[in-house]
Amino acid sequence: MEKKLNQLLADLETEYHKLQLFHWYVKGHSFFTVHAKLEEYYDDVRDAVDAVAESILKIGGKPVATQKEFLTLTKIKEPKSDFIQADKLFPVVEKDFIYLLKLVQDVKKTADEESNYLISTLMDDYIEDFSKKIWMLRQGINNKK
Repeated sequence: MEKKLNQLLADLETEYHKLQLFHWYVKGHSFFTVHAKLEEYYDDVRDAVDAVAESILKIGGKPVATQKEFLTLTKIKEPKSDFIQADKLFPVVEKDFIYLLKLVQDVKKTADEESNYLISTLMDDYIEDFSKKIWMLRQGINNKK
């Protein structure tokens, strides 16, 4: 369980910084709306980072905590520090959230198998959160069809 949670922690930490980078570098006619939405996303992910790290401690584990450890473990691809149009960044965010949703579902499955209700309940919250974010992103991305 600790290994899976540390994978999730590393991926969430990397996603946090990725969302913050997009927040800083987004441009285009929808800047104000997208800028605010990205801040909401990275605030939510930042809260998840803290909750997952504390959950690792609650089960007697050791959360990874350095940038080197995060970058060694993460499967989230870091973007370049460059300006990006909103319509280009949302498909990237959607892909990351789909990956994170699958990871959270896997952690929940393991937690359920181990009767670890503390972790299982937390993962339920993230399943709901990422599912809603993915749905909303798809509505925005596919609004031209």
